Amino acid sequence: QVHLVESGGGLVKPGGSLRLSCAASGVAFSIDPMGWYRQAPGKQRELVASITSGGSTNYADSVKARFTIPRDNAKSTVYLQMNNLKPEDTAVYYCNARVQPIGRSAVDAWGQGTLVTVSS
Repeated sequence: QVHLVESGGGLVKPGGSLRLSCAASGVAFSIDPMGWYRQAPGKQRELVASITSGGSTNYADSVKARFTIPRDNAKSTVYLQMNNLKPEDTAVYYCNARVQPIGRSAVDAWGQGTLVTVSS
């Protein structure tokens, strides 16, 4: 099985920056795409950003121009670079990957979640 290990969450002031990391470990035919979701208190979980192995990206409107999602295919690692953070970015962030095991149907893998708090 593929496991996702997240790191990088914490407390940051408005206007500050954080970088989240998510490393996928295990053997699979493909791990594609990878991305980040978040869930704030009282809100639905939403897609923040995703990236394919070919470099195609997708961002939520609320984070465009502020967040980027680099990916290192060789290390099976995806990052979420968060700049100009706002209080409304406060949420639990979850790494996600679509995993195609060898000879098996594709499944979604999820990280355990990391809390990002944006507050003065």
